[in-house]
Amino acid sequence: MRSRTLREGSVGLLVLVGLAVFGLLVVWLRGLRLGARSYVFSVEFRDAGGMQVGSAVRYRGVVVGRVRAVGADSQAAVVEVEIRPATLQIPDDSIILTNQTGLIGEATIDILPPPTAPVEVATNPLARDCPGSSIICNGDRIEGQVGATFNELIAATIKLADLFADEELFTNLKDLTRNSSNAAAEVAQLADQVTVIASSVQQEVGPLLRTVGDTTNRIGLAADQAGTSAAELNRLLVSNRTAIVGSLDNLNRTTVDIGYIVNRLTPLVEDDTGVVQNLQILSANAAQASANAAEASASLRNLTGALATGENMLLLQETLDSARATFQNVQKITADLDELTGDPEVRDSLRELIQGLGNLVSSAEELQHQAVIAQTLAPAEQALLTAQATTSAASTAPEASAPTPVPAASPSSPSPALPAPQLQEKEAAKRSIVLGRLSR
Repeated sequence: MRSRTLREGSVGLLVLVGLAVFGLLVVWLRGLRLGARSYVFSVEFRDAGGMQVGSAVRYRGVVVGRVRAVGADSQAAVVEVEIRPATLQIPDDSIILTNQTGLIGEATIDILPPPTAPVEVATNPLARDCPGSSIICNGDRIEGQVGATFNELIAATIKLADLFADEELFTNLKDLTRNSSNAAAEVAQLADQVTVIASSVQQEVGPLLRTVGDTTNRIGLAADQAGTSAAELNRLLVSNRTAIVGSLDNLNRTTVDIGYIVNRLTPLVEDDTGVVQNLQILSANAAQASANAAEASASLRNLTGALATGENMLLLQETLDSARATFQNVQKITADLDELTGDPEVRDSLRELIQGLGNLVSSAEELQHQAVIAQTLAPAEQALLTAQATTSAASTAPEASAPTPVPAASPSSPSPALPAPQLQEKEAAKRSIVLGRLSR
């Protein structure tokens, strides 16, 4: 009897242990954890994709919860999700996807937070002040998205198979292959032609490069020679600058002196047409020489001031041309002066002209003196003629010859005897003045 009771008690205890183990297994399978707090929210999907109760919920790839319930309404499939621990804060703008993984296509829910790091808030999903914050709270309802599923993969595979089964696609592929082959052949021909052209160009480029190198070397030598010439010209100008400036100054002074001489000679030789023309030509040449000298001086100053510029060679050439023209004009003026002053005939002509002018002046003064005497003797002559007319009948021949020394023509003979020394002194003084002016 006692053994029977022991056996029955053992069987009953075994049954209770089995029930307890079965209950714990069920609780374990349902994910029930004693003493762990959690919060629940709902997610709406267009297609649940085989979602079942107990499916894993992953946040950043880590399992943080399970699917608590799966349902559907007229608008979408509603999945109730339980998250543990309750302190996990999930941003409300996170993306919630349904995916199928594994060989058997187990459905899971993946929660993808935004790329930016979420800001911790001073609350939790179970708190009363959680609604309105930036995290998912207990009891919220969020819209989810359908991710990768086997159904979509199978549908895409069927579409791809239908696409490859199309005869038009195969025809297009054949045409594409044929065109690619033709293009490859043409590219090969083009490559051969390019190779031939490259070889010919390489053969022609060698002499061209050598020619260019020779030309470059010649240009460099020419540039060096030009630099050397410019340096020598600069040294020449610097070393002879004082002499050139002195020559130009002397030329200017000579021009001034020539103008002064011309001004002095003009009143003396204005009756001589040939001399006047020569002096006019001489004056014009002197003026041109002065202008050329001024232009040469200005060109020299510009040249010395801008010798380092790129236009120095042209300016120097113009200066040399101006100086050459100036020197030619000076030589011409010198030749004219030599011809004017060195010719004995010209000197004799000038001397005769001066003597004639002196005689003319003395003759004019003598005539003026005789005119004064004639005016003085005119009344006496008239009285004598009247007396002679009244006494002509009674006078004799010797008496008629007495007044003969008193005619109008007789006073001219003694008149030069009285002022002759004074006239000679005046004539000598005038000649000395004229000769002194000519010598200056």
